[in-house]
Amino acid sequence: MAMEVTQVLLNAQSIDGNVRKHAEENLKQFQEQNFPGFLLSLSGELANDDKPVDSRKLAGLILKNLLDAKDENRKHELVQRWLLLDPAAKTQIKSCLLQTLSSSAVDARSTASQVIAKVAGIELPQKQWPELVGSLLSNIHQIPAHVKQATLETLGYLCEEISPEVLDQDQVNKILTAVIQGMNVTDGDNDVRLAATRALYNALGFAQANFSNDMERDYIMRVVCETTMSPEVKIRQAAFECLVSIASMYYEKLAPYIQDIFNITAKAVRGDEEPVALQAIEFWSTICDEETDILEEYGGDSTGDSDLACFYFIRQALPALVPLLLETLLKQEEDQDLDEGAWNIAMAGGTCLGLVACTVGDDIVPLVMPFIEENITKPDWRQREAATYAFGSILDGPSPDKLATLVNVALPFMLSALMKDPNNHVKDTTAWTLGRMFEFLHGSIVGTRLINEGNCQQIITVLLQSMKDAPNVAEKACGALYFLAQGYEDVETASPLTPFFQEIVQSLLTVTHRDDATESRLRTAAYETLNEVVRCSTNETASLVLQLVPVIMMELHKSLEGQNLSSDEREKQSDLHGLLCGCLQVIIQKLGSSDATKYAFMQYADQIMGLFLRVFAFRNATAHEEAMLAIGALAYATGPDFAKYMPEFYKYLEMGLQNFEEYQVCAVTVGVVGDICRALEDKILPYCDGIMTQLLKDLSSDNLHRSVKPPLFSCIGDIALAIGDNFYKYLMYAMNTLQLAAEMYAHASGFDDEMTEYINSLRNGILEAYSGIFQGFKNSSKTQLLIPYAPHILQFLDSIYMEKDMDEVVIKTAIGVLGDLADTLGSNAGSLIQQSLSSKEFLNECLTSEDDLIKESAEWAKLAISRAISV
Repeated sequence: MAMEVTQVLLNAQSIDGNVRKHAEENLKQFQEQNFPGFLLSLSGELANDDKPVDSRKLAGLILKNLLDAKDENRKHELVQRWLLLDPAAKTQIKSCLLQTLSSSAVDARSTASQVIAKVAGIELPQKQWPELVGSLLSNIHQIPAHVKQATLETLGYLCEEISPEVLDQDQVNKILTAVIQGMNVTDGDNDVRLAATRALYNALGFAQANFSNDMERDYIMRVVCETTMSPEVKIRQAAFECLVSIASMYYEKLAPYIQDIFNITAKAVRGDEEPVALQAIEFWSTICDEETDILEEYGGDSTGDSDLACFYFIRQALPALVPLLLETLLKQEEDQDLDEGAWNIAMAGGTCLGLVACTVGDDIVPLVMPFIEENITKPDWRQREAATYAFGSILDGPSPDKLATLVNVALPFMLSALMKDPNNHVKDTTAWTLGRMFEFLHGSIVGTRLINEGNCQQIITVLLQSMKDAPNVAEKACGALYFLAQGYEDVETASPLTPFFQEIVQSLLTVTHRDDATESRLRTAAYETLNEVVRCSTNETASLVLQLVPVIMMELHKSLEGQNLSSDEREKQSDLHGLLCGCLQVIIQKLGSSDATKYAFMQYADQIMGLFLRVFAFRNATAHEEAMLAIGALAYATGPDFAKYMPEFYKYLEMGLQNFEEYQVCAVTVGVVGDICRALEDKILPYCDGIMTQLLKDLSSDNLHRSVKPPLFSCIGDIALAIGDNFYKYLMYAMNTLQLAAEMYAHASGFDDEMTEYINSLRNGILEAYSGIFQGFKNSSKTQLLIPYAPHILQFLDSIYMEKDMDEVVIKTAIGVLGDLADTLGSNAGSLIQQSLSSKEFLNECLTSEDDLIKESAEWAKLAISRAISV
């Protein structure tokens, strides 16, 4: 087989399906029968300069895929398989990979770089392959430029693959020296310089000690800044990417360089190629993000107890930075793609301007006003659009009072421009700006004056008329109406939109039927806006919302009837199913939450449920997700009457719980189980065997997406609460699962913020399960079944309290569980709580909390514990 691997690899890329399939089967068979030999053959193929480039590239790609995977469980399997491989075979494979870095074929070198990094990502943390870094660094001194380039590329991938603590500081210093020297060779090979610059980007996370040393930091910054002026576009772009990363990682070290960086970025923004200019703008966007985070964390004053001071780079740069960003707004492209995802200098500049506004607030207004006034009525559409974009960009940040004069003048002008401007780009941006006005000014006195009953009719008229415009303009008009409606979310009686409700709904439905409704997300925007209009409607329009039910039902019925559709049409049809289910969900929530409309709505419940069940016949995750959410809303609205739908619905519920592949559907289904538990209470008992079996199976599965686990734990509590002490038959299995999870997630030290947040969500799910179980068994003759589990639960509470990394949600649930223990077990819990290491401290902390919900839970827990102790 080793002799034939070249031809097999080439055949695996054949345009002939049969040849390709046969070759893939041969490769799979070779891999299964002799895995070490398979890897050796692939690495030998990759290293052999006499072999065809195509077979070498595929050999490298297969190697890489046998070392890494996106799925964490699959990745773990691959890592373990490599670690268990015969050491002699591994040594030979690694030797071939390093040899390939000297290949004359650029694709082979590049592939080998990636594979070496994958192997290093496995071995270096295990203290294996200690000679790798030294071997690579010795290559840097090789005379052939392509060897140097491949080695630098490998070092870059290596730094991307491993965490900084894997290398010692001496190795880091040597890597950084090699990389900086590669960047600093002004008369060297451009490929070498580009590889070095990209490698530095990945190595910056390793350079904390170097950035703390003034001399080393100065040297690195000088080389990066010089590299931004390279004659090669890709090298300049890579250097600016390094500056962006430095802004994020080492903000506090930038003060000595910020003036030079401004000069460099300004020059790039004004005159360089677009990829370079975009990165130059991104530098200032990153500085905005850093300063906003610092100021938000410390309440606008970073000079207090802050670990990281705010240097106010943006405020200092304002007089020069704002005019620079305003210039970019005039660089629109005539044929620019107005669909979501389009990105150019003008959009980047406007986004940065918005971030600057969030960072400095009121101070930006006088700097932008002259630009708006000068350009808003100019004949050139670019100037009008830029002025409008500038206005829309700065609406989030300054106080409403500071914007009052500007917005009062702007509203009638914008409404007129949306109707009359001859240019599509200007209308698109105008509609977007109106949406921003409604989004950020609603709720303020300025906003109330701006959108009063007197001009509400004009606003509605213009927006509804604009929904007949080109798809991109109509989509933005829908967005503006969305935010206008959202502003009246808390108005229970009189809303200025009420007189126009029927007209708005009809117009939005008309938009959904446009032939071009699939362009620019128009249909999606129309339904999202319709949902918001319904959600924020008042009791006065309840009868009109009720009239909408058969209309949306008919739309869903018609969309389910389509036959003999192409795959593209089927996908669009399934997307429509999702939108219509989402719309019905909002309507059900609106009508089902009011006694005045609930009875009238119930006449449609059977038909609606029938339509939802038909949606499951179509394979589309989004549609299934929306149908499940809508069924959850229906369960809440119908209460115990939902029991009649369970015999037919149960199979889809079970399918949803088993849907690991489309984990969002699984997560939503878990939530719906909770909704049904609350609706049916003990009427859900006939289905609990199947549901509990599947929930416990899900929790023990390695294939389950991690985001589904927290709600799975909570769901166990929902079931226990619904069926009370009937839960006894599942108690042992559930408690064993919860105990294992509690032990695993009691400690979160050493993790990053994201992982700590996730662990807290798991803790909260576990605690909610305990709470549901204890509340379900309260006042039951089977209460004593819970006593053996109390010590472990208290130990879990002690552990997470001692960790001091609980968020407020977990604190509230944890103190509630302490109260549930005392309330349900009485004297059996009283003595255990008194023996607990930290229960008293925890309770006292919660009683003095500034969070009212935590304080309220703590007061109830204190009362329950007092009763338990005094019994």
